[in-house]
Order: sequence, then structure tokens, then C-alpha cells
Amino acid sequence: MPRRGEVLALVQAGGQGSRMDVLTRERAKPALPYGGVHKLIDFAMSGLVHADLVDVWVSLEYQVTSIDDYLSGGRPWSLDRNRGGFRRIIPQTGTGPATESGFAYGNGDLLLRMSADIEAFGARTLVVCSADHVFNMDLGPVVDEHVAAGRVATVLTSEVTKKDASDNVVVLAGKDGTITGVEHKPSRPSSGTVATEIFLYDTEVLLETLRDLRHELSGEQGDDGDSGIGDFGEHLLPRLAETGRAVAVPLTGYWRDVGQPGLYLQSHRDLLAGRVDVFDAPERPVISHWPDRPAARVRATGECRDSLLSPGADVAGLVSGSVLGPGVVVEKGAEVHDSVVMEDCVIRAGAVVRTTVLDERCEVLGSARVGAEPTRRLAHDDDLVLVGRDSQVSARVAPGGRLEPGSTS
Repeated sequence: MPRRGEVLALVQAGGQGSRMDVLTRERAKPALPYGGVHKLIDFAMSGLVHADLVDVWVSLEYQVTSIDDYLSGGRPWSLDRNRGGFRRIIPQTGTGPATESGFAYGNGDLLLRMSADIEAFGARTLVVCSADHVFNMDLGPVVDEHVAAGRVATVLTSEVTKKDASDNVVVLAGKDGTITGVEHKPSRPSSGTVATEIFLYDTEVLLETLRDLRHELSGEQGDDGDSGIGDFGEHLLPRLAETGRAVAVPLTGYWRDVGQPGLYLQSHRDLLAGRVDVFDAPERPVISHWPDRPAARVRATGECRDSLLSPGADVAGLVSGSVLGPGVVVEKGAEVHDSVVMEDCVIRAGAVVRTTVLDERCEVLGSARVGAEPTRRLAHDDDLVLVGRDSQVSARVAPGGRLEPGSTS
């Protein structure tokens, strides 16, 4: 493994996450819970730490305070240290050219805006991860191989259906893994091999390529703040692939982008069905802030079927095929089916919740009927009800319903 200072890791956690609708009105998407007690950002942070990468930066832009306390200066991942370690990056306005300051116009554009900091750090290799994907691959050997082979880029890939591939960046590669083509969210993808948004770059080549693209796409005097580089699949990865030294490496184990409501619920369904292996590697635990709560309790009247209960949960009703966050209360006579219920929600006696994601501190009154049993096998956005945090629900909410944070219905 390369020594400290030779590899810099960057977790891109700054996107608004607008596709998650009411769930990201008041939080950054990487702060969304997963599996009851984890946050989405835990997977990227843990993967990097287990690869012995000690210099880890996290870029934040949207709802910074919603995730800042959780990151705690890198302490949960033992990255708080006097030299190197954790660093939180927030783009600043009014510094440098317009196309290198302010908020980013995509994850490729974000690398340009951070280019001065990355160059000043001086690492030969840059590892970049998105913060809204569920995975747990041993990244150490991938880093070693990337450096030893002298690649300009290594892209971890996963296999999905062609329908799902149209929402991603499709990577075409030869038998030796050399990338021969890139399709950015194609309407008719050539394959189901997609980039997982885990990348390794030769830093010098990356920075040179970003500056060339900025010059070509916006001109050196561009003043609208947009470099034109956009997301990595639009210009950056295709340009690096032209060198013949960009390689695709299959990611092992489970991987899913959970940045849409249907995908978020479906991944929890996968977890309950035993198809998610991210917690199955004792030598690479998913590190997080565990809540200071007592053990979960199932009372004499309670019944739990194929569900996960977090610390502090108190169940006196029926819970089926669901994930309950810390401190969730399900009263006697209440029912929760096929749902994700976040921290400190209360489901009152008589209420029925189906195929729903309830954000923190919601109360569902006994008269409420939230959601309905879906007719399709896979979760779709319009099958789900999303309820924003601190809401009180007393009425019937049909599938596809969206309640803003603090709603009363």
C-alpha cells in the first residue's frame, strides 16, 4: 500500500439530492439512514479507511449542518489527527476564476473547483467516492493495482439491467478491462455495465485534463460560473478513456445507488431478503455513530416478521418486512408493512402504514391509512409514500403521496 501522502481520498457528499424529494428538504442525502443505524456516507468512509487510506476529504455543499455533527471531524473512523487525516471541504465563492469557485455543476465540475487544493496536497493518486451508494468492497488491492499499472483512471463497475443502466453511466470495455467507450445516461444503453462512482485517478493527468476541458468548454474568460464539465460521464471520463490507460474493474459484492425513493426502499427490501452482503465482512465493518439507546423491545402483543429493529424500538403492534430506526414506537393495534421508519417515529394504535418511508419524529395517528400494498414486484417511486420529518398524519395518504416536513394531514 502506498505511504501516507501518496494517496488522497475524496468523498463527494455535496449534492442536493432533489430526487429524494421531501426526505432531503432539510438534510444532505449522504445523511439519510440505511438499515436503521447507519448513514449512507458510512459506506464510502468505511471502505476508504479499511483500505488504509488515512487522508480523507469530504466535500459538502448542501445542508452542511445536517451532516457536520455526524462526521465529527472524522472521529468515528479514527481520522481525527494532527497531521493529515480528515478534512471537510466546502466550496468558497469569490476565490479564483469563476469556473473554479462557488457551487459545482456536477461531480466532474466539482473536481475542477477543488483542483488547487488537490494539487497543493501533492498526492500521486486520487480516490473519489460518491456518498449515496451502498457497498463494502476491499479497495486496498484496487489501489495497489492502479498504482502499479500506471493507469490514468480506474473505474469500478457493476452489472445492472439495461433499464436501470439508462439512469447511470455505461462503461464499455475490452476483455482486458481497457475502457473503449462511455455512454452518459443513454436512452438505449449498449450494456448493463455501469460506473459505480468509485474512481481512482492519476492526479497529474486528472488535473491537466480538467484544465484542458475547462478551456475547451467555457473559454479562459468564462464568467458564468459553469465550466461545462458537468458530471464525470459527460466529458471527463470519455477524455481519459481516449488515452487507452483507463480501466474498468468489476466491483465485488452488493452495490446499489440509493439516490431515488424506489431504489432506497428496494435496497432495504434486498437487505431483509439477505441479498445485501455489506455487513458480512467482520474484518471490514461498516463504521458509524451508534445511537445511545437501550435494546429494542417486542412486547407481548407485538409481532415482528422479517424485519430489523434498531436500538430503542418498542413494538406492541405488527411489523412486517420493515426497518425501524432508533426509538420507533409501534403501539398495540398498529401495523407497519414494507416500510422504512426513521428515528423516533410513533405509530399509534389503529394506524396502518404500507410501502412508506417515514422521516424522523413523525406521528401517525390511529385514524390514518398511509400507502397501500404495491402491485409490482420492484419498488417504483410512485408506489411509495414519503413523509417529511416532524409530520403528523391522521388521514388517508394514497401511494405516491408526498408530505413536506412539518405537515399536518
